[in-house]
Amino acid sequence: MRMRLIPSLGAAVLLAAATAPLAAQALPTTQPKVLQIFKESLKPGVGAAHEANESGWPQAFAEAKSASYYLAVESMTGDPEVLFLSPYESYTAWDKAVAQDGANAALSAAQARLAAADAAFLESTESIEAVAAPELGHGAFPDLNKQRFWDISVWRIRPGHGKAFAEAVATYAKIVTRAGGKANWRTYRVTGGMPGGTYLMFSSVASFGEFDAVMADDAMIGKAMTPDEQAYFSKFFKESVGWSESNKYRLSPSMSYVAPETKAADPAFWNTK
Repeated sequence: MRMRLIPSLGAAVLLAAATAPLAAQALPTTQPKVLQIFKESLKPGVGAAHEANESGWPQAFAEAKSASYYLAVESMTGDPEVLFLSPYESYTAWDKAVAQDGANAALSAAQARLAAADAAFLESTESIEAVAAPELGHGAFPDLNKQRFWDISVWRIRPGHGKAFAEAVATYAKIVTRAGGKANWRTYRVTGGMPGGTYLMFSSVASFGEFDAVMADDAMIGKAMTPDEQAYFSKFFKESVGWSESNKYRLSPSMSYVAPETKAADPAFWNTK
């Protein structure tokens, strides 16, 4: 996610004073430990105008030589929204990123100007904080240089049922392995900006057509479940899950801010106008 210098990010982050340059980096090759998600819910029919304004943020960050890289993914299903995903290896790294960007007067002025223009396109905004839960994921971390589409699931688990959720995920992962499935996902536990007991699951593909294989894989895994396992998951959903939803998103090159190394890996995609 792009960095927004607003109070909802937390006092500890905003009061950071470190100004040392941050080392440039390409996209993560392992699951980031901390994720900031800035969600913008759009008014109907403003997608193109919103994207045009949003492209100003990557330009401003590039001019400031900021290392606060983020990916922007726009919804293909569900309500019109854009998620800005900023990965960090620690709160200390997040702290330094905010401090460095906040110390740049030109960047702060550009963000203020862009945010004022952005208001015309938005229904609402949310700043969400989440921490990695690798024990609730499955499969190898993907090559993010090649991922273009995401399936993001939101799980709201009932109070006191966190252990049941962990057990259900572990059970499903075992069935996937037993069936020879290729299902792959990363999980985050939301720690701020959403109700307690919220989890986010991310899976991704390089091309939209690959979701055909994902759907076939899901069907195969379902057939591999024994009657007892089917009954187990039916009970789990009834007793432990308060709510869940999955939506598909596509990566937006114009609204994302990535390192030069990332652009060099696929210039045709990242230089699309």
